[in-house]
Amino acid sequence: MSHPRLFTSSYCCILTANFLLYFGFWLLIPILPFYLKENYQLQESAIGLILSCYTISALTIRPFSGYLLDTFSRKPLYLIAYGVFTVLFLGYMSGGVLLMFVALRIAHGLAFGTVTVGGNTLVVDIMPSERRGEGLGYYGLANNIALSLGPMTGLFLHNVLSYPSIFVIAFGSCLLGFILALQIKTTVKPRIKRPALSLDRFILIKGIPASIALLLLSIPYGATTNFVAMYVEQIHLNVIPGFFFVLLAAGMGLARIFAGRYVDRGFVTECIHYGFYLVISAFLLLGLCAYIVKWNTAWAIGCFHLVPFIQGIGFGIMFPAYNSLYINLAPNNQRATATGTYLTSWDVGIGLGIVGSGIIAEIFSFSIVYFIGAFLSLMSMAYFKFIVTPHYKRNKIDT
Repeated sequence: MSHPRLFTSSYCCILTANFLLYFGFWLLIPILPFYLKENYQLQESAIGLILSCYTISALTIRPFSGYLLDTFSRKPLYLIAYGVFTVLFLGYMSGGVLLMFVALRIAHGLAFGTVTVGGNTLVVDIMPSERRGEGLGYYGLANNIALSLGPMTGLFLHNVLSYPSIFVIAFGSCLLGFILALQIKTTVKPRIKRPALSLDRFILIKGIPASIALLLLSIPYGATTNFVAMYVEQIHLNVIPGFFFVLLAAGMGLARIFAGRYVDRGFVTECIHYGFYLVISAFLLLGLCAYIVKWNTAWAIGCFHLVPFIQGIGFGIMFPAYNSLYINLAPNNQRATATGTYLTSWDVGIGLGIVGSGIIAEIFSFSIVYFIGAFLSLMSMAYFKFIVTPHYKRNKIDT
């Protein structure tokens, strides 16, 4: 049985370019609230609203970027988006009026939404289809490493360097990634003509059932990544909140190394099923920490540190499988649309999780938020098992 080569020069280049892109992205995430507060004297509510412009613009552009990447040559569009994303880091150095910063964040979000769809699509074109799950696993691992290193590095630099210096470092990271992206070699895939106006230009219609399950799953994920530090403070747990993300990334990284190989053997839906069990358990344990801490602090601390690792393994198993599921439902001329649908569904859930969990926590508590998260994940699992799995098996395209 042939075992085609995965780690070609082009694959290694896009892998590293993806890491450097996300490293530059995550480098600024924890320091921008400080930047806005210190330079524009804003309150937390205003800071959150301004920073959300980035996510909203990225979410808005993804369906359209998927269409463009399926209609025109993918690599040039990917490089244009990557280049724009890189150059915009220099715009933060100008300071100036707040309106200019908002405009920069919107433009940055548009570029990020396009380059991430482009990268996810281009890497599928580069890798052999027989090793797609494994290749997507390593590609996602680059994101996880950036997630574990970027925020910590950004906070460290915030204590020793000025904001313009940090912006230059983020620019340098992405510039190096852009240079590597230029080295990617890919063949132009044939495209077929479609009707002048049709919904499938922007959304993978066959991916809608999977998107419903994914949206339900991403709601509690958004609540966790954005509010876990406040949860720790609320239940008076003596831990370092930032370490939660290190363990989350470690769990994801460990799972991605082996999960992709099972996806390549055809166990796409099975991997997602197994991931659900771990994710549901993690959200349930996270909610229970508020009650365990009243009984035994040491047990609560241990439980809190176990949660992100279990959650990371669960999501690490599911991410490459979910990505492959969307790709397997789409012909080549809709791969970017499939990727855009996948990422858009995830982002919508994240946004709902951020907004909804804040409201629920204000009325009740964060522990209730995570119990609801476990319930939503359970609903997602049931829907995936009884609706999405049969739909996928009927409609998947063998490539």
